[in-house]
Amino acid sequence: MGVAVIGASMTKFGQRDAWIRELLSQAGEECLTDAGVAPDDVEHLYVSNMASGEFEGQTGIMNLLAHDLGVLPAYSERVDQTSSSGGAGIYEAWQSVASGASEMTLLVGGEKMTHKTTGQATDIIASITHPDEYKHGVTLPSFAGMTARHYLERFDAPRESLARVAVKNHRNGVDNPKAQFQKEITMEKALESPIIADPLRLYDFCPITDGSAGLMFTTEERAKEITDEYALVSGIGGATDTHVVHERDDPTVMGGVVESSEQAYEMAGLGPDDLDVAELHDMFTILEFLQLEGIGVADQGTAWEMAMDGATAKDGELPINTSGGLKSKGHPLGASGVAQGVEIYEQLVGEAGPRQVEADTALACNVGGFGNCVITTIMEAAE
Repeated sequence: MGVAVIGASMTKFGQRDAWIRELLSQAGEECLTDAGVAPDDVEHLYVSNMASGEFEGQTGIMNLLAHDLGVLPAYSERVDQTSSSGGAGIYEAWQSVASGASEMTLLVGGEKMTHKTTGQATDIIASITHPDEYKHGVTLPSFAGMTARHYLERFDAPRESLARVAVKNHRNGVDNPKAQFQKEITMEKALESPIIADPLRLYDFCPITDGSAGLMFTTEERAKEITDEYALVSGIGGATDTHVVHERDDPTVMGGVVESSEQAYEMAGLGPDDLDVAELHDMFTILEFLQLEGIGVADQGTAWEMAMDGATAKDGELPINTSGGLKSKGHPLGASGVAQGVEIYEQLVGEAGPRQVEADTALACNVGGFGNCVITTIMEAAE
């Protein structure tokens, strides 16, 4: 059964006074309004969230949201797939409609993080890693630093190529009123910022963020009755890589990205050359390179050339992270994958404002941990 997206919403990302319940409710209400759907039409409600219990001591958030939005007696479920919870939520919402179990499914993703110290938040996020790695003090930033060092040396890539990713995504974030950072940075500033995990510096990392985002899914037939402006989920795939990162044959290959994108391409009947725009999970700048190669847009070890040539800029051959990406837009764990879906949906229906590019086919890749689990989604504009 054809699955369509007919509405989207995103709260302001950044440091918010609101708690998780308020953030989810705001995105949910705005998504219902944008889609023109009454609460009692919603049959399934999915809430993407990684750690509301750890961050806020609040569980049962799917029940709270169902109550607050007035969508009772809709089936509700919390979806946790670490930092790819948002993408997993897209998979669940798509599946619920494609299977015929629901004709109208609302997905809301959110996280409240900034009230914790950087150390506390980093420790919660580090719980994603394998226990054997975690007990030795391994964190996701350290994985990123080691992988970046290996990539730069193995493929003779200049350090400036990573800085260009940060500069590009900050520039894109200027045009996104919902982004956490709406300011440009220079190459010099990126290259001279403090080292966090050598060779990665401060501007190679995304921030800690509060925020929420929503998407409304329905059948293609129902979408045609409701609106002329919708997007179709034409392909989607999910995959899991080794939990222990050092067990991978090649640390520069994200197997989950490769496998999930191949599944999505096959379902959609498309390939990398068909993409017009993409949102990638740039929790660290090096991940943009690894995902460009994983989704087949670039050969292994060559994605850095796209950054240097400007091919991934908004006016480039394949615009990447027109939203500003996690780097500039922010990374509220459970919301990030949903927000990626919001961006490609808005690009496809022509609602991206100053970020707008010409796009009929778009891809979003949401990564959990350091490639431990991945969801890749392809959407196409309705004909």
